This record gives sequence, structure tokens and C-alpha cells, in this order.
Amino acid sequence: MYSNALYTDLSGYYDLMCSDINYQQQSASIHRLHQFLGNNGKQHLDLACGTGPHVRHFIDFGYQCSGLDINQPMLDMAMRRCPEAQFNLQDMTAFYLDQRVDLITCFLYSIHYSACIERLKSCIASVHSALNDGGLFCFNSVDKHCIDNASSIRHFAEFEGDHFAFESGWHYSGEGEKQSLNLSIEKSHQPFSLLSDIALNASELPDVTMHKTELWQDQHAMVATSFAELQELLAPYFEVHIFEHDYEKIVPWNLASGNALFVCVKI
Repeated sequence: MYSNALYTDLSGYYDLMCSDINYQQQSASIHRLHQFLGNNGKQHLDLACGTGPHVRHFIDFGYQCSGLDINQPMLDMAMRRCPEAQFNLQDMTAFYLDQRVDLITCFLYSIHYSACIERLKSCIASVHSALNDGGLFCFNSVDKHCIDNASSIRHFAEFEGDHFAFESGWHYSGEGEKQSLNLSIEKSHQPFSLLSDIALNASELPDVTMHKTELWQDQHAMVATSFAELQELLAPYFEVHIFEHDYEKIVPWNLASGNALFVCVKI
């Protein structure tokens, strides 16, 4: 089954799909960077906040938090997870806040959901307008020139008797400002070891066995940039610091790796 709105239709599986992510470590790393480079304010906004796992940790760190997403089912779950926070249904490429904040985060490469350069520019301008003086904008990004189309990440999980396989990978054609994030979810009532046997011996088994597996696939349109291009877009608004994509320690970007953490101070 194919869907153009996998995140909406399967929003109940989102946390399971991201179960291998260390949200606490990621949040703590940005909290440290805000202490070093930010204005020490405690007003926080998480763009593309999803179901709110990062927001939960920032609340625990003592921030007054808000979240923004275009997916209402996600926000409903975020509100249950973080009743202390405020959540808004808005597009991050053109959002408005009644009150400015001190820290804006955008985790899990979600900055690329801007989809095209013009919308990315609008997102950056919206972030700048929403920040207090000396405020911080933190996000992670992938350089389009370093994408390996054959590479993907796959992990497994179990929930309520069902077995899941989640897979994601970037794809870039080699030119232009468009790339895609390819996603798939496989759900089965069978153990994965048995699924492998089924794949090898499908012709020997009745059709009913194969019907126990469901598959969702989706391709999300994302904006493609190099880090050099991204720095140019940010430069009119921010003092830009680039670090290695390592949430355990703070290390300057080595100028070669294709994943990086951008920490931008409002100017």
C-alpha cells in the first residue's frame, strides 16, 4: 500500500519508528550549546516537533517550551506527552509567534522539509524574526554532495504482538535543489526470522501466510543544499557555527563529513 501522507496515516507508529533515537542525549547536547553560545534565556520552540519527545526533555531542563508542526495527529500526541507546553499547527517555512523565544530547535533533519530553496529562505527568515537578541537556532543537516543513494538505515521493533521493520534513506539525483527521504514500514504478525523463511519459500506456502504482512512506502520531497550554500543562506541573519554530528561531545565540523550540526546565533 502506498501513501502520500505516511506520517499522518501512521502517526501512531511514529514513536516506534524513532525508537532507536536517543532524544535525551540530543536535547542535552543542544542545551549545553545554548549555555555556551546562547543568551541563557529559557523560552524554547521546537520546529517540526512531531509527538514532542524533544520538548519533553527541554521542559525537564527547565525551559518554557512550545512546539510547531503541520500534522495535527502528531500534535495531539505531543499535547498528551507535554501538557505543560504550547503547541501550534503551523508551517515552519512561514510561522509567526506572539512572543519571541531564546532557542529554536529543528531535529531529525527536519529543516529539509522546507522542500525548496525559496521555502528554506522563508523558514530562516521566520526563525530570525521569532528569536530574541542573541538567541540560538540549532538544527542538523545533510550535504547533498555526500549522499549515498544506496545507503539506508533499518531497525526493528515489536509492539502489541506485531513485528515492525523501519527503513529510511536519502536519495539525490546529483543536481538541483530537490532530494528525497525514502521511508518504508513493514508490519507483520510473524517473527522476523520466520519472515526470512517465508521470503525464501513463498511458492511453497498458501497465500494466507503472505497476507499477514503489510507494507507502507513513502517518498518525502526535501530541499537539497550543500553546507556552503546553507551557510550563505544563514549568513545575513546569524553567526554560524558548524559542529560534527555527534551529540556526545562538541567537536568542530571536520570540513569533510556529510552530516553536521548547525548552531546559529542571531545577529
